[in-house]
Amino acid sequence: MNITYCELPDRLKYLIDNDQQYLLKQGLKGIEKESLRITEHGVIAQTPHPRALGSALTHPYLTTDYSEALLEFITPPFSDIKQTLHYMHQLHQFVYPHLGDEMLLATSMPCGIDGDLSIPIAEYGRSNIGKMKHVYRKGLWHRYGRTMQAIAGIHFNYSVPEALWPALYSYAGNGATLEEFISKAYFGLIRNFHRQGWLILYLFGASPAICKSFFKSRPQLMEQFKEFDEHTLFHPYATSLRMSDIGYKSKNQAGLKIDYNSLDGYVDSLTAAISTPYPDYEKIGVKVDGEYQQLNANILQIENEFYSTMRPKQIAQSGEKPTLALKRRGVLYVEMRSLDLNLLNPIGIDESTARFVEAFLLYCLLQDSPPQGPDEFQVNNSNQLLVANQGRRPGLELSRNGQTLTLQQWAHDILYAMQAICAVLDRGSLDRPYQLALQQQLAVVDNPALTPSARILACMRENGQEFGCFASNTSALHKHYFNAEPLDDATQQQFEAMAAASLQKQRDIEASDTLDFDEYLSRYFAQS
Repeated sequence: MNITYCELPDRLKYLIDNDQQYLLKQGLKGIEKESLRITEHGVIAQTPHPRALGSALTHPYLTTDYSEALLEFITPPFSDIKQTLHYMHQLHQFVYPHLGDEMLLATSMPCGIDGDLSIPIAEYGRSNIGKMKHVYRKGLWHRYGRTMQAIAGIHFNYSVPEALWPALYSYAGNGATLEEFISKAYFGLIRNFHRQGWLILYLFGASPAICKSFFKSRPQLMEQFKEFDEHTLFHPYATSLRMSDIGYKSKNQAGLKIDYNSLDGYVDSLTAAISTPYPDYEKIGVKVDGEYQQLNANILQIENEFYSTMRPKQIAQSGEKPTLALKRRGVLYVEMRSLDLNLLNPIGIDESTARFVEAFLLYCLLQDSPPQGPDEFQVNNSNQLLVANQGRRPGLELSRNGQTLTLQQWAHDILYAMQAICAVLDRGSLDRPYQLALQQQLAVVDNPALTPSARILACMRENGQEFGCFASNTSALHKHYFNAEPLDDATQQQFEAMAAASLQKQRDIEASDTLDFDEYLSRYFAQS
């Protein structure tokens, strides 16, 4: 496809006119990956977080998410995505030798769960911050159940190239300060992602099927699915059940309207949810018989409880609320949370996917992004759920600007508009990796059988495997791969030193606590 000059978005056209398009390169990319530890029999692990990996409270790159068994791998941000993926690979090389007979589940949707109580809540030690993290997770259990919290995914962190901001500001600053303009532009990116992020589910969704054991604590939800086999449920055209309303899309939060039209609106609406009591949660109680069941009885305990496909982020200082960090210093990067684990890749994501996502986020930044109207949240949510549950259904129609069109038509429009961005990102590269990634996804749009979700179901059928068996076998292959790829001695020693330092840091935090937990929480929530 050839892109004519007039088809470029105004911001990109401005950059090209001023020979500044090269500024689109060098954005920082970081990846967070959750993986559930399971036994060799495919059952969720009951063992504590391996001490050799360091402290889950203080280690910068290896921690736990909801469960003690749900490992979280975090890379630093790099401008070269190859470095990001290499660091993620090294983290896995370090972790696997410390898992013993256990392995990391390769899929997003958990298997081998025997009800909520089989999922151990993560522990972070006896410090106030450690207790707060644990109590928050207890609150999630009482509000939503534990099973949903054991779902794993990939979070893609992206920071727009620092050098790009002055150029865009000179084009469209409109009297705002540079910091205000940056936050405004990030929220424009987020709104466009909400409108068009369903594309990520179609292209990369890898959770079309689910073990029946997932529903042991919520059996009423099984009725909406078809049986794949005796132990597996599925939707025939599903792409990402993880991102459906049995996964991260929480019905408890369906009425929550968070304002994405400005930084102030976002902070204010999120703060209101954190400070507004919710009757159902008041019935649970906060401190019952001297033991905390949740941090508070409000709509949200803290900001992170709000489930969203993308979050604006700023690095919070120790003990600082995320909303205050945003309010004080603006948006630093965005966290895109829509990627399922690619179970066909040992680290859950490949280079082509990462390059496509980067280009897509730049597309969302450079396109016009009008404010969200009062009904748009529902439209965007409906589109996402349709694609999550039925994305490969022939002729599936989505809603755009009050009109319906097929998923394929809209996807073609987006990929067509991304061509110029990918061409800019590929300048100076003979192998044109961004354009190649785009062409690969164009083929997936044209042929749903090439989607990861379709390939997974086809593989299960071909091998006569239930989902749990397929997931366990793939996980075992990944374990074998990493066990055959040990770290070099120097890197191994670096990670060992990092783990030891994190354990010492946790001890220091615990030794320095002077407040009792009640007072600590009171002061934390009193921040303004």
